[in-house]
Amino acid sequence: MGLLSTLFWAFIFLNSALAIFTVFREKERDIAAIWAWLLVITMLPGIGFVIYLFLGRKISRDHIFDIQSQEKIGMHELVEAQKTLIENENLDVPESNYQEKTFEMIRLFLESNESVLTKGNKVRLITDGKDKFDSLLEDISQAKHHIHVTYYIFRGDKIGSKIVKALEEKAKQGVEVKLLYDPVGARLIGKHFFDRLREYGGQAEPFLDSRFFLINLRLNYRNHRKIVVIDGEVGYTGGFNVGDDYLGEYKKMGYWRDTHLRIEGNGVLTLQSRFLMDWNASAKDMAVEYEADYFPFSPLKGKTDLQIVSSGPDNEVQAIKKGFIKMISMAKESVYIQTPYFVPDEALMETLKIAILSGINIKLMIPNKPDHPFIYRATLSYAEELVRNGAEVYIYDNGFLHAKTIVIDGEILSVGTANFDIRSFRLNFEVNAFVYDRLLAKQQVKVFLEDVEKSYLLTEEIIENYSLWEIFKQQFSRLFSPIL
Repeated sequence: MGLLSTLFWAFIFLNSALAIFTVFREKERDIAAIWAWLLVITMLPGIGFVIYLFLGRKISRDHIFDIQSQEKIGMHELVEAQKTLIENENLDVPESNYQEKTFEMIRLFLESNESVLTKGNKVRLITDGKDKFDSLLEDISQAKHHIHVTYYIFRGDKIGSKIVKALEEKAKQGVEVKLLYDPVGARLIGKHFFDRLREYGGQAEPFLDSRFFLINLRLNYRNHRKIVVIDGEVGYTGGFNVGDDYLGEYKKMGYWRDTHLRIEGNGVLTLQSRFLMDWNASAKDMAVEYEADYFPFSPLKGKTDLQIVSSGPDNEVQAIKKGFIKMISMAKESVYIQTPYFVPDEALMETLKIAILSGINIKLMIPNKPDHPFIYRATLSYAEELVRNGAEVYIYDNGFLHAKTIVIDGEILSVGTANFDIRSFRLNFEVNAFVYDRLLAKQQVKVFLEDVEKSYLLTEEIIENYSLWEIFKQQFSRLFSPIL
């Protein structure tokens, strides 16, 4: 055996040994993810470790502690009061024939996420980027006390500059402005993009940032939440980030179809609590405590009851995923899902299959083009499996579908930042609104059906005509679904 051959096999052996040591040394990692990472590192000697460096390393224990140590500011007493009402079966829930469904959902989130039920909110469903940003800019202009902002992606383009300029104007007027951005999602903005905002008294900080360059480039464990709170009275959450692409101005992606919520009422206070927890974990030298002006409890604004539910790698409960599973398992007639990425874990996939076998009408809508090709191939693979089991899968063909929604029986609705994928359930920090309002749920059904008119049905005939190369790409991508 020649020297080069000996060195080659020694390298392969060392790579495999290091792969096993590296992946298994991190405790509490999902078994499927362990095997997926072993596959990556052993199939791509050397390169696999570089990929692992950016994608595989778990979030630091210090950062986990920073988040877990934050209490639900302003909400603790209300959480405990509602738990007591649940125990005594005295919690007031809507009087209707779906009262039992709402009660079960409310209890699930109170116990798993300490998410309070807020009643009588006024909620508007927003499905167009121009509508969303026009509304947001108008609300910012009316702010009197504070504006709190979190976005995963924040671009320094036309709409990004316009929003920052609006925030600068309010900061100059003495309004408190706190902006929390994700270091990876906002990596393309200029180094001094927020300098003027800071100069006028505003604050802009990265989420759980680190002084170390390589840790900054970790691509997992991102803050994928989108939250805006204005004066504790108006709130926004949903799928839209900040960038011209969300206005449909990127030719490659075309029209951007997304879904967002504008909330007025006490539901905003739970968004406020989530923002302040993230802020205090990230900007410890500028941490804030409870102030009554942050939590102005208001009279009823409308007729919508809702819970704001958050999840992330700081908590193994995966509350949003459990909410999706609960909704699907409770459905009696229909489940309508929109998501750009459909990479479910085994529990969610089995729940969907059981629903199909039980006669529930399952409709899934995904985009017709990838913004992340690897994930898109895996999405198609799982979508095709649903088709073979009897679901209807629609491919949105009018641009890019980025909405993250689920509605069951035209009664209960969820809109938020979480996709139907393992990344959203385990690797990202997410927030969703679970909405108990038949009128709003039926409105979402109407939106879904309107989108069907701009989609085509994925049929078994289409699937059977895929080339062997296309099938290989889908199945190969699916192998890595636990870490996508």
